[in-house]
Amino acid sequence: MPDEAGGTTVDLWSLAEDVVVEPGDLEGELVLTGRWGTERVTAPHPVVEEALRRMELGPVLLANLEPGAGDAAGQDVWYCLLLHLERLSHLIVRTLGIDDLAGPLLSATPVSPVAHFALAKLPGRRPVRLPSGVSLTVGRDGVTVQSPGSSYRVLVHRPEAVWVLGRLAWPVTPDQVSAALALPAGVAERIMDYLAAAGLTAEAEDDRLPPYVLPGCDLEGGPGDSSPHGPGDSSPGSPVEGGLRNDFGSGLERGLGDGFGSDLGDTFGRGPGDISCSSAEGNLGGGAAP
Repeated sequence: MPDEAGGTTVDLWSLAEDVVVEPGDLEGELVLTGRWGTERVTAPHPVVEEALRRMELGPVLLANLEPGAGDAAGQDVWYCLLLHLERLSHLIVRTLGIDDLAGPLLSATPVSPVAHFALAKLPGRRPVRLPSGVSLTVGRDGVTVQSPGSSYRVLVHRPEAVWVLGRLAWPVTPDQVSAALALPAGVAERIMDYLAAAGLTAEAEDDRLPPYVLPGCDLEGGPGDSSPHGPGDSSPGSPVEGGLRNDFGSGLERGLGDGFGSDLGDTFGRGPGDISCSSAEGNLGGGAAP
């Protein structure tokens, strides 16, 4: 059964290690240089510039910058920040953390100039599995997961995410993984959401389940797991952008993933042309926590 105590997940953002943020030739311009060339951000709002510079230093909790529901001006700036990050998604590392001070669970690094991290919640009863051709490599920093068809490379930092990976060797639903692993509520599902956004899950061809899921739990993902190799087994070997142009085309149609619907306009009740992303005075308040 999942442990209900503590363990809230947090979404962290950072620029890839090879990305450098520097002033541009134009006044107020920022230039981001990385392995796939140069991206320019013209006259960004101070909040956008602050976020990008903090992301250059390491993972940032952007939720610290999100304004309150009644702050209309802050909501506009927040919207513009998300538009910038959408365009720069191929330069951004997405990290899943947890508030237990034991380090991040996993991180997804773009390996393609067209990488797009469309984070969304997987349906609880839809079976998925690891895609064919996926490779897992054990290194000093954790387990690296890659797939020929994915635009991201995932580095798994902690055993909890490895447990989830093990379950995905066969068709399994998020509800069943959550019921089988002794993790805080929502953690297993969020790990699966990140793997899916990185292109490291595939829809299962059928809904047949591996034998280890069946003992002690029904096909709807009921509690219990009597597998000799479940997480409770302690035996050896157990798996334990001001001048931002609003011309992103299909990028906006894809949306930003979790929490933003199919289009940013659906969330904010207006289209990209309804907001000026020009540099303006003011700040959303609060600082992004590296």
